[in-house]
Amino acid sequence: MTPGGNSRPVDLIWPSELVAAVSATPPAPRVWVAFSGGLDSTLLLHAAHHCFDGDIAALHINHQLQPNAGECETHCRAVCRELGVELVVEAVDVGAIKGVGLEESARNERYRVFETRLGPDEALLMAHHGDDQTETVLFRLVRGTGVAGLAGMPVQRPLGEGFLFRPLLAFGREQLCCWAAELGLQWIDDPSNDDQRFDRNFLRHSILQPLKLRWPTLLQRLGHTVEACREADQLAYRLAQLQYASCADARGAIGLAEFRLLSLAEQKNLLRWSILERGWTLPSVKHWDQALVQMATAKEDRAPEIKGDGFSIRRYRDALYLVAEPEAVPTGTRILSASCPVEWGSYRFCLETAGQAETAAPELEVKARAGGERIRPDPTGPSRLLKTWLQETAVPPWQRQGLPLLWEAGNVVGVADLWLSPRFSGEAPVSGWRIRAERDFN
Repeated sequence: MTPGGNSRPVDLIWPSELVAAVSATPPAPRVWVAFSGGLDSTLLLHAAHHCFDGDIAALHINHQLQPNAGECETHCRAVCRELGVELVVEAVDVGAIKGVGLEESARNERYRVFETRLGPDEALLMAHHGDDQTETVLFRLVRGTGVAGLAGMPVQRPLGEGFLFRPLLAFGREQLCCWAAELGLQWIDDPSNDDQRFDRNFLRHSILQPLKLRWPTLLQRLGHTVEACREADQLAYRLAQLQYASCADARGAIGLAEFRLLSLAEQKNLLRWSILERGWTLPSVKHWDQALVQMATAKEDRAPEIKGDGFSIRRYRDALYLVAEPEAVPTGTRILSASCPVEWGSYRFCLETAGQAETAAPELEVKARAGGERIRPDPTGPSRLLKTWLQETAVPPWQRQGLPLLWEAGNVVGVADLWLSPRFSGEAPVSGWRIRAERDFN
């Protein structure tokens, strides 16, 4: 255990900068503090206890990796008991995962717990500071990240049902250590922080410390770089939004004619934004430039594709599509009624009255396309093979298989969200009832 002073002062004088930073936490029904027992989180917990009168709790993740893991947990319990702060302890098993290092596995487990613990609009305070930010930027730099990565850790971001807030990013670790000593706090040192087999520890001890000795204002200098990269990332984000609005149709397909007018950098920016907006991970593509040229210039009968984790970018005719890996097609038959909506994969169907219905609500069947079905797109014309109609209306091949169809008395009256019979659509549906078909494109 590392003491910050001989004894706790009776009348604590809290640093105004620290109080202002922690008090800037956005309003939340409950404030959690990620509490490891180390210097940074110990200071943050005490500062939060000083600043907030509301519901405060500490959350300790026991990774069960260090010899002193039990000692850390015992210390955290003692500190919270002294402060009168509720402590929640979560023990996690950090197993070896192929292609994922121990550091990253531990981090993933931590954030998984954080997400599950946070209630609606609740805040989680984390004690990352200026040195951590610098380490993060250097670490991402050597990994070959782009502007978004060099923007570092944000002060605030959504997390689960609540949000994460880092009030200490403006301060270096030396400053935090001085404050903790002045306040007489005690904390536990993590022995793994000195193990330079871990990448971040190597950066901290062998790279960052010499850099700080050479350039004492290094944290401030890199802070300016982080801010500049964050602004550049925000501008790229906004540009992608505007270009998506002009390139994409209502179903999210990006028109090739408009896409080709963009520069290669704009094309990459637009697709990366589209991928991240859907919550997917950017694919590891060694030759983005070449892949995009192939996408944009391939003949119409070709089907170029860029594969990602759980999705792909596909081209069909004159548009690009971001396509999630297909889900298992639901089986059987489900009944759609006024009182019973139907969830079917990524689709949702509701039956609602269109004004003052004169007839009782029908019961419609929802089942997967099997082949050979016919529809009557023109109520005064002949019926058509659904297969032919799907081809003529340029529905991509991967969307055709297993489409949910809506049936009434042996007749198809709806094809997913693509077509609905006039009996159940338009301003005045013939049946007096309207089908509302929705699809989650993410």
